[in-house]
Parts: sequence; structure tokens; C-alpha cells
Amino acid sequence: MLQYSCLPFSALSGAELYEVMAVRQTVFAVEQDCAYLDADGKDLAAWHALGRNEEGAILTYARLLPEGIAYDGYASIGRVLSLKPVRGSGEGRRLMEFSMAQCQKLWPGVSIKISAQTYLLAFYTSLGFSSIGESYLEDGIPHVAMIWQSHALVE
Repeated sequence: MLQYSCLPFSALSGAELYEVMAVRQTVFAVEQDCAYLDADGKDLAAWHALGRNEEGAILTYARLLPEGIAYDGYASIGRVLSLKPVRGSGEGRRLMEFSMAQCQKLWPGVSIKISAQTYLLAFYTSLGFSSIGESYLEDGIPHVAMIWQSHALVE
């Protein structure tokens, strides 16, 4: 089982940031053959969910964005990934559950919006996300917008 932490950009060391960028490029640029600017300026406002093995290597990752950075009125979870050694182990679910809990801790009562690859619809639906709108292409891969409604009580 991986150990999870969530850090703001300012708390990442240079080595951690380098590793984050490397794992994101491994999955999205190399494995999925997506050509896009990964350093999009949003990392500075983000919290970074890191899943590390016993040796300290990052094997799962997600970027948590506060309301208004990716979507007006919603927090967001993106750049979600699991490296090959942990795929199919349940760590992807643990990463998302951890990320959703962190969003609620950081931004209580704020719902979450994601841009999900369509082949993962059943996975995200099982976590409580609902599809909105039609499928669209993002970086050549079919995606759909999904919302998770916060259940926090508003006073």
C-alpha cells in the first residue's frame, strides 16, 4: 500500500517537483502520446496528492485545484495517474478517495468537477461522479465532464 500526502506547490522540493513532472510526462506524453503544455501555470495554485511506495517513489499522483482555477464554481481534480507497477491494485481508487477527501478538507462544501477519459466513466461513477454534457476530444482522447456534488452542510 502506498502512503499518501497532499502538499501545496510551495511545499514541494525541487526534487519532488521534478519527479511529479516526470511521472506526468511518463503517463500523458509518452504512454498516451499527448502533445500539450503540461506546465500550464495552474500548478502554482494547486495542491499535489502524492502516493509513494516504501522507497519514496511517486507511483500515483493527482493535482487538486481550488474553485475558479479550472472551472468557475467548482474545485477540480486532474492529472490523475497511476504508474504501471500499481495499475489494477486498487491504488487508483485510493488516490481518488484521498484526493476527494482532501478537496473537502481544503474547500469545504465546494463540489468537484473533472474532465474524465470516457473509458474511466464507470470508475468515476462508482466514486459518486455524474456525467454532464456530451463527450468531447481533449488532446485526441475522448473525455466527458463529470461533477461530484459536495454533501457538506451549508450553514
